[in-house]
Amino acid sequence: MTDKIFETVLFNRKTMVSLLDNLTEEQVNFIPENFNNSILWNIGHVLVTEQLLVYKLSGLPLKIDENLVPLFAKGSKPEIKGSTEQIEMVKNLLEGTVLKTRQDYKDKLFKKYQNYTTSTGIVLNNVDDALLFNCFHEGIHLGVLRSLKKLVS
Repeated sequence: MTDKIFETVLFNRKTMVSLLDNLTEEQVNFIPENFNNSILWNIGHVLVTEQLLVYKLSGLPLKIDENLVPLFAKGSKPEIKGSTEQIEMVKNLLEGTVLKTRQDYKDKLFKKYQNYTTSTGIVLNNVDDALLFNCFHEGIHLGVLRSLKKLVS
């Protein structure tokens, strides 16, 4: 089951990278009317959420720069425009973080887990629950990203 989860998340992440193709810095940062965030924020949020749910709640260090957390965590809003360099950095992290998490899972690094109830009311009791929920969460944001791309293209 877990192999399928990683396969699905990797597919989602590659799709997100392809959504960024041919978009300008302005388009990636644009927040359309009736939206609260941008393409960049959604992608950064996906990265940060996976790291918090899987690594932080397992008591392990994040595999991303911790300065990204306040920019993209749940409840944050895009307060600054991302530069081309920041966009590329986030884009490059999409695939690499999934591959690292998959390897760390195979290496059995996730030994403990702090229970967590998501904003949707789903209780995560272990890293397997977190990985499964993350797949669901990323699917939601992939849908939002597709809508945003239509609005900025």
